Amino acid sequence: MYSPQFRHTILPVRQKTTKSSSGSRSRTTRARILAAAKTLFSSKGYDRTTIRGVAQAADIHPSMVIRYFRSKERLFAAAVIFDLRFPSDVGQIPKNKVGFAIVRHFLDRFEGPAAGNELPSLLRAAVTHPQAREIMIRIYEQQVAPFVKRLCSPSKSHEGPALVESQILGLAYSRYVLKLPAIVRLRRETILRHVGAAIQSYLR
Repeated sequence: MYSPQFRHTILPVRQKTTKSSSGSRSRTTRARILAAAKTLFSSKGYDRTTIRGVAQAADIHPSMVIRYFRSKERLFAAAVIFDLRFPSDVGQIPKNKVGFAIVRHFLDRFEGPAAGNELPSLLRAAVTHPQAREIMIRIYEQQVAPFVKRLCSPSKSHEGPALVESQILGLAYSRYVLKLPAIVRLRRETILRHVGAAIQSYLR
């Protein structure tokens, strides 16, 4: 048998090992859930992705998804990264071409070779789900507004970002969410020319 003194020494070591092992399993489970959720949200969209479907893809019980994330909205916010990937070399863009460059980037982000389905999914979800709406607000405040302000003339630094956002969101909803036939049929060159000119007027 262990002496009392040895028993007091080994017990904290066992407790620490158990806690460390439990924490590792927890991180692994959370990562599996997030990976499954990201794949499903990106491929199926918000509404068609279910907690049960995520659990099945992660090979765990649905109750575990709820335990870690509490709701589908919170899981959506944690799983999908919404990065507009604005270019950093904006200083090289001629001032009279900035509006067209923004529209070109927008089109590439939504329908280019590297585009995913996460942004259209977010747009659909934001109409009816508060958590998705909050994500949209953060995207505007943390990504869109700072980027556009760098391109605006000083006199339009306050209204410019909001006007650009309204124009881009209108196009995004009608082309990628509602998929209105007339707008879906618009050629890329047509959008670049006319929407680019409108956005240029918001900046200068």
